[in-house]
Amino acid sequence: MPTDISPSTTVSRSELRELVQKQLELLLEQKNYEGAKALLIPVQPVDIAEAIEKLPETMQVIGFRLLNQTTAITVYEYLEPKVQVALLEHFKEQEVISIVENMSTDDRAKLFEELPPKIVRQFLNHLSLEERQATSLLLGYQPNTAGRLMTPDYIALKQNLTIIEAEERIRRLAQDVEVSYYLYVTDEQKRLVGIVSLKDLLLANPEQIIEQIMTRDIVYSYTNCDREEVAQLIQRYDLLALPIVDQEQHLLGVVTVDDVLDILEAEATEDIYLMGALQDDGDDYFEATLFDVVKKRIPWISILLLTNSATIFILSGFEEVIEQVVALSFFTPLLIDSGGNVGAQSSTVVIRGLSTKSLQGKKTVWVIIRELIAGGLLGLIMGIVVVAGVFVILGKPDIGITVGLSLIVITILAATTGAGLPFLFKSLGFDPALMSAPFITTVVDILGLFIYFSIAQVIVNFNAH
Repeated sequence: MPTDISPSTTVSRSELRELVQKQLELLLEQKNYEGAKALLIPVQPVDIAEAIEKLPETMQVIGFRLLNQTTAITVYEYLEPKVQVALLEHFKEQEVISIVENMSTDDRAKLFEELPPKIVRQFLNHLSLEERQATSLLLGYQPNTAGRLMTPDYIALKQNLTIIEAEERIRRLAQDVEVSYYLYVTDEQKRLVGIVSLKDLLLANPEQIIEQIMTRDIVYSYTNCDREEVAQLIQRYDLLALPIVDQEQHLLGVVTVDDVLDILEAEATEDIYLMGALQDDGDDYFEATLFDVVKKRIPWISILLLTNSATIFILSGFEEVIEQVVALSFFTPLLIDSGGNVGAQSSTVVIRGLSTKSLQGKKTVWVIIRELIAGGLLGLIMGIVVVAGVFVILGKPDIGITVGLSLIVITILAATTGAGLPFLFKSLGFDPALMSAPFITTVVDILGLFIYFSIAQVIVNFNAH
């Protein structure tokens, strides 16, 4: 018998999900399908989807087939695209059609993105005319735009309806739409003119018309708007859904807050991968094959390898100085690591500031100068410590001064480079996150070595005279 997993138990939600997955796999191995069915009855669809995803591939189809049709459709929408596609290969044609027909339009469009065009055309032919048009409309927009993310399942009311008439329309439509907490008001040409909440509707006089209670100050977006901007609008104005219109203000769909959470996670993952000098292809890194892992990393590593080769030429150019004062080479790791860390810190805070819009309204020059001063102060503090340490340990003040001055110049340069390059990339239309920590570190390493040995050469020549 399966373990009790009802919400009344004292285990946390994460422990509950793990327990479901283990119990489900165990029951399927034992071919105890009735027990597996009973296990899944009280479980939330999203948790069932996660449990099925973690099953061995041979068991995923069996686990999914245990669900009743209504639950199966909801669970299917939560599954990862690659699992959705894999399951379709094992379903009978009528099962596939039933699932695809009953999916929400936006989730269906996401699934179709993963399928070959020939299969998509077959599925489209089985949809009703209305669903086919709605799905084709979404697929016609560019990926990662509001048009591709939006769902056409919402409630629209004409502005001249009475409250009673509006309530009757809501009762008819609420079961079949994804968004019913916001009611969108349109004119005769289907242009968005207002918005009404359910609360406003319930509190209104039954004899009033919608136009009298609607809010005209609407936050909306256009179909070609980038998904990150859509997410920021919903986050900024604490919305549960954002209406999407075309250039003539015709209401075409809405983007819901659950989609936005996925967007924010995807954008954060993309930025982190870029800052770590990794390619993000949308797949789970830890589910990828070893070959794919190497493929994700090799482009940036190759670039960094080529750029780092410049340090060889710099060191060879200062060979005489290094031979004269061998102790100078002892401090090379200290200098390049300090510069790299300061540059990476500056680039990280600037990239994050650009991403969250916290730098909006602030002058680029002000941000760069601020980081420059911060880098200089850090370099000064470290420089004083190093000069004192070298004097006490080695008894060579000239080397201490060389390292100390180099630290100050390198940290100033690193902070300026780290803060300035993300702004430069943004102005050129690139993602600021491309200015990753490894890239900043490499640039600072090359320039830092040149500065260090240039200062050393001046001081060595001065002492020689």
